[in-house]
Amino acid sequence: MEQLIKNITEINDAVNSFVWVKIGLILLIGTGVLMTIVTKFFQISHFGHWWKKTGGGMFDKMSHNKKDAGSVSQFQALCTALAATIGTGNIAGVSAAICLGGPGAVFWMWIAAFFGMMTNYSENVLGIYYRRKNVDGEWSGGAMYYLQDGLGSYKGCKVIGRILAILFACFAALASFGIGNMGQVNKITLNLESAFFSGISENYTVFGSVKLVPLVIGIFLMIVSAVIILGGLKRIAAFAEKIVPFMAVAYIIGALILVIIHVPSVPAAIASIFKFAFGIKPVAGAAAGIVIRDVITQGCKRGVFSNEAGLGSSVMVHSNSDVKEPVKQGMWGIFEVFADTFVVCTMTALVVLTSGFIDLETGLVNEGVNDATLVAKAFSNVFGKGGEWFIALAILLFAFTTVLGWSHYGSKAVEYLFSTKAAKVYKIIFVLLIVAGALLESSFAWDISDTFNGLMMIPNLIGVIALFPLVKKITDNYVARKVKGKKDVKPMLSYDKAIQAEHEELVEKGAE
Repeated sequence: MEQLIKNITEINDAVNSFVWVKIGLILLIGTGVLMTIVTKFFQISHFGHWWKKTGGGMFDKMSHNKKDAGSVSQFQALCTALAATIGTGNIAGVSAAICLGGPGAVFWMWIAAFFGMMTNYSENVLGIYYRRKNVDGEWSGGAMYYLQDGLGSYKGCKVIGRILAILFACFAALASFGIGNMGQVNKITLNLESAFFSGISENYTVFGSVKLVPLVIGIFLMIVSAVIILGGLKRIAAFAEKIVPFMAVAYIIGALILVIIHVPSVPAAIASIFKFAFGIKPVAGAAAGIVIRDVITQGCKRGVFSNEAGLGSSVMVHSNSDVKEPVKQGMWGIFEVFADTFVVCTMTALVVLTSGFIDLETGLVNEGVNDATLVAKAFSNVFGKGGEWFIALAILLFAFTTVLGWSHYGSKAVEYLFSTKAAKVYKIIFVLLIVAGALLESSFAWDISDTFNGLMMIPNLIGVIALFPLVKKITDNYVARKVKGKKDVKPMLSYDKAIQAEHEELVEKGAE
């Protein structure tokens, strides 16, 4: 068994390196740049408009009220997407990027997020435009549909569109078990053990060598998850709507307190981000290329790992929104990346860089500190044991809501591949595997799912790039009507003529 795992690990490492380093990051940033250009830098040129329609109008009744039995509100769709994106990547992922790539990795995290805003925007626009109702009357959308019906509508591309759609759905379903389930639960368990059961967990075992504490944690999480996940998207969305804003604000306030306490170190911390953006130390030739590559790779990779822009995952829940205008949900995608990376991840980065555990002169991590404990140590240094408890609880909420969000992603992928009945079976299997995640003692599942993340990214980005003329057309159409006030422009709302007609009538009546 050990040899088998070793062989799989070697294969996975090779595939992971190819997917993320050789082509993935180039494709990812390239797509973001392309979509930024074709939409005329929408995230900047229409900043006031998209902010007013998202964060600035957070308490607008239109974004909260559900009018369609098969949908959730725009705000609930955002919270469910944020539930899946604001996870351990915002804490452990950021500290890992800094430990492996130095402070400069944060700069590339920002770059990836800036362009990722428009990648996420484009995914959501396409998701709404190509969605359809399933047999249960619930909206179904995602990369698999715009690959099949969008890319597949091009001459000679029907087969390739279908193949890429199937590959995306397969990779998404497989990734959901790792990155969206066992990996997250494993992080929850390890942090709860460390914070609350240190020195106790090892002394109690059952069934031979199974540790009792992780088993109890796993069973508890499985029961709570079953109540929420098996209740369907509406129950997940209702839970996310209440928990996500609370957990994000609580973490930001906690991080802000630490940054204020260490405010004398903030200028040096920010300076180090730009100072080391192109390498840890001044070296020459090939060595410099390796160092710079690692900094860029860690920053971009961890940024995508956190905000998921380009993976095509969050579009599966954004497509369940009751919105009729594709661009309106696209703007929530911009806000999602902004909130996840520019707010939450940046706060974590400042906590880490002002903690004293990073040498801001060399950009290297002090001995005895690693990415798994860095943020917890920063908090415990100021708040004592309470700081460690706070991070353990933050990771519990962050990771648990990620599990809920990814359960929906995986179910939609399985629904596309098989049926809505198969999706219900998938949810049961997904819930049962939570216990396995609590008992894991290695990063094997995490590493495998990281590769599946990269693999699902590739067909998704191919679809976004292929359909960029459509995204541009839909965006220009919206800007002409909603920003420039042109009354004679017919809205572009759906590829399906029946849905287009129905939604067009509602939009004209002002129901949107």
